[in-house]
Order: sequence, then C-alpha cells, then structure tokens
Amino acid sequence: MDVRTGLPVVGMVGAGQLARMTHQASIALGLSLRVLATSRDDAAALVAADVTVGDHRSYDTLLAFAEGCDVLTFDHEHVPGDLLSELVSSGVVVLPGPDALLHAQDKQVLRERLSALGFAVPRWSVVTTAQDVVGFADGTWPVVAKAVRGGYDGRGVWFLADAEQARELFDARQAAARVVTGAHLIVEERVPLVRELSAVIARSPYGQVATWPVVETVQRDGICVEVLAPAPGVGADTAIAAQHLAIRIAQAFDVVGVLAVELFDTGRELLVNELAMRPHNSGHWTIEGSRTSQFEQHLRAVLDYPLGATAPTAPAIAMANVLGGPDGATGIDGRLHHLLALDPGIKVHLYGKSSRPGRKIGHVTVAGTDVVALRDRATRAASFLSTGKELAE
Repeated sequence: MDVRTGLPVVGMVGAGQLARMTHQASIALGLSLRVLATSRDDAAALVAADVTVGDHRSYDTLLAFAEGCDVLTFDHEHVPGDLLSELVSSGVVVLPGPDALLHAQDKQVLRERLSALGFAVPRWSVVTTAQDVVGFADGTWPVVAKAVRGGYDGRGVWFLADAEQARELFDARQAAARVVTGAHLIVEERVPLVRELSAVIARSPYGQVATWPVVETVQRDGICVEVLAPAPGVGADTAIAAQHLAIRIAQAFDVVGVLAVELFDTGRELLVNELAMRPHNSGHWTIEGSRTSQFEQHLRAVLDYPLGATAPTAPAIAMANVLGGPDGATGIDGRLHHLLALDPGIKVHLYGKSSRPGRKIGHVTVAGTDVVALRDRATRAASFLSTGKELAE
C-alpha cells in the first residue's frame, strides 16, 4: 500500500505499451503502478515514476519487485510459471494466477484444455518432425505451424503450402539449435474464415464479469492492423455467443483481470484461436470508445474493485495500429502535427518506442456513426504516420 495515499500499489511485470497505457489509467484512480522493465528505454519506464530494471526470469528480482505491492500482474506472458508458483507460495498475490496464465503461455496446453472442456478449436496436432506435418495435412494444404511458446505478432507462425516447406522449416529450426527434447510446434488446419473476432471481457476475484462489444480484427502478415467495434455485419446471436464463450473460458480457467479471446468466425461456428490474459491490442479502442477502458478495468479487476460500465461512447469505433515505416521515425513529429491539424477528431497514441519496419509504435482511434468512413479515416491516418503517404481523399 502507498503510505502517502493509503491506496494500493499494483506491480506490472513488463514495461511495454500495455503497461504505459495502464499507467495512464492508474493516475485517475490515484493508484501507484510499479513496473518491472528490461530497460529504462521501455515504453512505460519512460513515463512511470516507480520503475525497477531487472530480469523477469529471475526469482530474486521478481520477489524484490513484489515487495510492497498489493498485487502482481502482467504486461506480457513470458514469466516462467514455476517462478510465479514460488511467488504465490511465498505469499505474493499474482493475478491472473500461474495456473490460469499457463493457458496463454503454452499453445499445446491451451488446445488440450479447450478440447477437453468441449470448446471448438481448429483441428490440430503436436508435431516433432516434418513427416508429422505431412501426415497431419494428409494432402490437404496449406496448414499452419505454430511455436508452442513465445510467438506473437506473426513470429512463431508459419504457413506451410506443401511437404517441402515443412522440411525447410524443420531444417531451419535444427540449424538454429532451437529443437530440443519435447514438442515445440503444433500444426493446425488453415481454417476458411468469414472474419476474425475478439471477445474481450474482465473478471474479478469476486466473480463479477464485464464485457465489451465483440470486435472484428483485421490481420496482415500475422499482425493486427485494424479493429472495428462493434464487429460490423455480426448478428446479435453470434456476438452474444462469443461473449458467453469468453465468460465460460474465464470461469473455467479462473482468470482474473482482462481476458481477450481471439476467435475464427467460419460462418457456421466460432473457433477459439488464442487467449491473452492482460489488456490486448483488440481492446485499445476502449480508451476513447468505452465508458471504462480495458486498462482501467484490468486494474479494477485485479484489485477486486467493482467493475466499470463498458457501454460504447459512440455507435461505431475504428482503431488502426501505427507500424514503423521504412524510414524509421524520420519526420514523425511533422506528420503528427499535420495529422492533428487535418483531422482534429482523431485520437493518436504513440508509445515512445523506437521505430523499425513493422513494429507497433502507436495507434489511432476515431469514433462516430459510419463504420466505413471511420475505418477509412483511421487506416489513412495510421499509414500517414507510418510512411508519410499523403491523406488523399
């Protein structure tokens, strides 16, 4: 507890843009957010007052960081589960808990548990050799190979068109000395999609649940580039089914905090793709687009505060990610100045991150009534910030 205010101290492991935006949300609540960063140049470390620089894979570092915190939570899922279990045994409150978080860390564990509980997932299998992939495909290509742990934003995901590409993948992994005893890949069918959806909810230790409208996410090269809220063209029955599915998963896994359930909509059913047990890219629109943002809600949830209202602030919201362009950050200040003058209604969030091609360095959000027009404004604005390409009508 903060001795100055008498209010809780939340420790967030990781200091990326999610921690940065959580820090912003904590200010209005009067909370102290402590962040564990890998560098003083991390996005949240640039703005938070209480920063520890250390290794999230070190138990001693985690234990020292947790001292004085009322609860420990996460900006990412990369803390080893055995260390989290040790922290819990030593009396540290960790939310979401290590047993829940494992399902966001390990795709094999996730698929096994979802299947056992009867949740629909793409057809999948563990593979350890290229021949395993060929046998799984059984002549039906392409398939998708995924690293069991550590993949994100298109990393650790491979679309394999044939047996030769499967062999090339395993040869490359062996050459990089990344294959050791045990399974490191799963393979899945390439699901024919109508769209990709995300159901973001929050759950408290008390068991209170809050949901936001189901959104459509648009992916390019494995990276989310757009989010449309609520998902256009999705009927009420499908949206409600997606929210109920996310709630059931949160309850089954005992998730506390924000949970994002990424879904494949095949037009016939909803298949669970991935989980994130933290604020998520598909929920960034809630900063301006919801009465309570996902960042504030995550704080409320892990502290067991009553959850906030999630009603949208407008009939439609579009969010587009700003990706690092080919010229790095060159000229971005001038672009920002020009964009804010040209479109005063747009909201820009830059993360204080160094720019490199394809890296998420910010996002823009617009709200209104016409989702088609909003999407156009958001994507053109994000592209302009990334590349300097003029915002032509």
